[in-house]
Amino acid sequence: MAQTPTTATERCPAPPPGSRGIDEILAAARARLRRLDPEQAHLACRAGALLVDIRPAAQRAAQGTVPGALVVERNVLEWRFDPRCAARLPQAVDYDVPVIVLCQEGYTSSLAAAALQDIGLRRATDVVGGFAAWHIAGLPTLGPTPPTRPSSAAPPVTAGGALR
Repeated sequence: MAQTPTTATERCPAPPPGSRGIDEILAAARARLRRLDPEQAHLACRAGALLVDIRPAAQRAAQGTVPGALVVERNVLEWRFDPRCAARLPQAVDYDVPVIVLCQEGYTSSLAAAALQDIGLRRATDVVGGFAAWHIAGLPTLGPTPPTRPSSAAPPVTAGGALR
């Protein structure tokens, strides 16, 4: 007997009081941002804003990168940009630094930019559509980089050390 497909909300247990779904969290984050389209972001970077690519290395290798973008993966972003933190980057000089966050499609970057605003970087924002939109707009990109393959020209290194 065939069953009628259920929607995600039909399968979802009742949420705890006070919780918010990811769609609500994303909407709240974006409501705080002055998001930039790729062309606006490119112009802002040319005027001195920091473009920060938060995508994982595998995604950057597969899709490409933006020349000059500062790579700071999402899992350490707040520590690298909090001017109070000992692990901050040299670029995190104060709370007025214009930071434009870039992810693959513009979702994670909205959450990340809102998190940067939470630590006081009031000018943090993101790119609408992310790297995909940047690339489609014809703005400068590099790559993707093909996966590296072991060279057959050199002998492999064995557990006992290099062959002599």
